[in-house]
Amino acid sequence: METADVVLMKSDPFDVIGTVILSRATRRKMRQNLWWAAGYNVIAFPLAAGLLYPLTGWLLSPEVAALSMSGSTLIVVANALLLKRVKMREAVPA
Repeated sequence: METADVVLMKSDPFDVIGTVILSRATRRKMRQNLWWAAGYNVIAFPLAAGLLYPLTGWLLSPEVAALSMSGSTLIVVANALLLKRVKMREAVPA
């Protein structure tokens, strides 16, 4: 069990299908969260560092930058929690 990729806890081979569905959904969710975090960092870091201030006049204070980082983390966590909605038996014949 320690070296196996998948361990069936019951004698139902259709659980492998559910595992594949869940793993695909998890990979999709990881990509979404990665893009969200990267997009946030591309926008927020220059604002917080003041790089765009001469061009736009926009500048984030350290307090606002910290709060927005916390907000970004909460959005990533909430997005990951949506994995609970994945139907693991949707492709299994009746």
